[in-house]
Amino acid sequence: MSFCLPSHAFFWNKKNKALEKELQGKGYAGTLPNLENKIEKSKTKVVTPIFESQDGFNDPSDLKPVPKDNPAFINIIQKKDKTSQFLNDANEVIPMLEKLVDCIEDNESLQLFITKANLLTLNIDNLTEKYNGKPESFFESFRKLQEVNRYVKSISQLRREAVTYQRYLAYSESGSIYNPENINQQLEYLLEELNSAILLLREEG
Repeated sequence: MSFCLPSHAFFWNKKNKALEKELQGKGYAGTLPNLENKIEKSKTKVVTPIFESQDGFNDPSDLKPVPKDNPAFINIIQKKDKTSQFLNDANEVIPMLEKLVDCIEDNESLQLFITKANLLTLNIDNLTEKYNGKPESFFESFRKLQEVNRYVKSISQLRREAVTYQRYLAYSESGSIYNPENINQQLEYLLEELNSAILLLREEG
């Protein structure tokens, strides 16, 4: 019995033999090494935590309340307003300084001058008592307010005494400090100091 192969089967068989003959000696004919023994299998490592765990760490009942009354928390953690308490207090004095400036410029009565001057010196005295000896006492604005306070008290006293003593001392050497010209010069000097203090406080605030 004879079999007849299709012509294309004979063609492919012939082609494979030719390809095998062409590649003979050009490939790797040896055996590959067994690499499994040389590869270390990954092992599960047990790691000890650095910090000890605490039972109930996330329990809300164990959480401490926020220290709202602690200045360190208020000023650092919450990053409170950068403006210091001293500058906040000092800024409250600015309107009083301005009112005394207006009083001098408008040539208001002695009674109004004394009233506004007393209110200003009272507030600066309170500020001085609160911050004297503290770091705020080295602020330029703090020292400026001390100077202004002394000037205001001195000129207020001068003007009060002038009303009483001017008529008796007008013709003596000691009476010259009470004459209107000297008092006006002192008021002009005070006016400059008041405006200087206002400007400094506004720059620092």
